[in-house]
Amino acid sequence: MNYLNLFRGGKLRKKIMDLKKDLSPCKLCPRECGARRLKGERGECGAGAYAEIAAAFPHFGEEPPLVGKGGSGTIFFSFCNLRCVFCQNYTISRGKEKIEIKPRTLAQKMISLQNAGCVNINLVTPTHYVPQFLEALWQACNMGLKLPLVYNCSGYEKLDTLRKLEGIIDIYLPDIKYADSQSARKYSGIDDYPQVAKSALKEMHRQVGDLVLNDEGVAVRGLLIRHLVLPEGLAGTAELMQFIANEISPTSWINIMDQYHPTYLAKRYPEINRRITPEEFQNALKAAREASPGFHLL
Repeated sequence: MNYLNLFRGGKLRKKIMDLKKDLSPCKLCPRECGARRLKGERGECGAGAYAEIAAAFPHFGEEPPLVGKGGSGTIFFSFCNLRCVFCQNYTISRGKEKIEIKPRTLAQKMISLQNAGCVNINLVTPTHYVPQFLEALWQACNMGLKLPLVYNCSGYEKLDTLRKLEGIIDIYLPDIKYADSQSARKYSGIDDYPQVAKSALKEMHRQVGDLVLNDEGVAVRGLLIRHLVLPEGLAGTAELMQFIANEISPTSWINIMDQYHPTYLAKRYPEINRRITPEEFQNALKAAREASPGFHLL
């Protein structure tokens, strides 16, 4: 893994120091809320000085290229920089499930997942804990970590933070949620999501390219994009598929997801207070195929 080269050459430590500067006042994500997290304040996302997690375990419900035979070594970080009213993991994203964890303990969890046979370390919503995770990664390298790292995020990422992660992350697993700012503002509490996420996906692809699988069909590097289909076409699926085909790669790997169901606060919004129909899902798949016959659809 490339992060091992950075570790051996001393460059990983430098990246940790650079990113710690963005922690207090906090400017790790596009919100740049300025919270002095190292002095006890919490950011707009809810995160404080130390990483907090909800769970860590071998996950067999991720995309097949991320699971293999041993599962994806998934670490669910608490809190999120979005406010999605339909969040299916809202007890985690809103910090109702959280355990503070120091870098050495987090490193030990990564080693335990590797020893359990997991094929990667899957960091779920890590954006607001990048410096803390890298400190744990440095210690995990000392302990013998050698698995690919998956950066599993909402797509609402700051370019400067992503650039500092170059050479560390092997697989980027972002969402692309909305094509227009109105939906983003109404359902996720942020109006610049489309342009921020599009720029983020471009940077991710620049770093790692299309998804690459080994001989066993397990992902070792690259970009895998997730897109959740919303009722009434509110995600703007067709427009997003055209964007991916034209500005990311016509051979992108994409998981078009049909599991939307109204949860958390979705019942307050009649237009999304239902599951999607089979026709809506088929229309989403059709839009992807029309955008590029070369897409790898999961």
